[in-house]
Amino acid sequence: MSKETKALTINPQLAAFQEELLKSYDKANLSAKKGQTLFVGSSLMEIFPIEKWEEAGEVTFSHYIYNRAVRATTTSFLLEHIESQIFNLEPSKIFINIGTNDIGFEVPEEEFLNNYDQILSQIESKLPQTQVYVMRYYPINTVDFGQDSDEKTLFETRSNEKFQKASDKIKKLADNHHFHFIDVNDGLSDENGNLKKELTFDGVHLNPASYQLVLENLKVYLEE
Repeated sequence: MSKETKALTINPQLAAFQEELLKSYDKANLSAKKGQTLFVGSSLMEIFPIEKWEEAGEVTFSHYIYNRAVRATTTSFLLEHIESQIFNLEPSKIFINIGTNDIGFEVPEEEFLNNYDQILSQIESKLPQTQVYVMRYYPINTVDFGQDSDEKTLFETRSNEKFQKASDKIKKLADNHHFHFIDVNDGLSDENGNLKKELTFDGVHLNPASYQLVLENLKVYLEE
């Protein structure tokens, strides 16, 4: 990872939050049931309120779904913490959404794809019976958002074109490992391919209504 990329990921408050979240995952993993389903990735997966819905009895699946995602992280972070985020749970299914921050932080494409490939290789080696689902990146909305300074910074290096081109490349990685590559974005985009305004709070991250749609699209894979 370049020095510039590291600088974007070591905000003291953010780093402290990530560390505490990982500690909470390590603690929870001690009593977690093995062989369940795992969601892992960056903020787009972390804020998926699947465990909240499960605990409230709003959704029930044959396997419990654990969420071990960490916001503002890249493929290199997942590689570094792969035991806590993946292997300690010994899941039977893994759904991965990681890499949009690599693109946003301008991690060199070769490094990003190599990291992703290493993640998949380690899973293939250590969890040979696990079903792995690599997710196409969600659409974003740069039309209705991006006016304030924070959003402008967010969109400087992010676009639907970049994300979908990258998705096509990680599909090839998934295919090489004989893993599933899935598109669960049905219903998220408007007629121009942008994330619907009412489904996001900043143009990039999804709101609960979005995740309800994504979950509906995921059900066929969760129960197969």
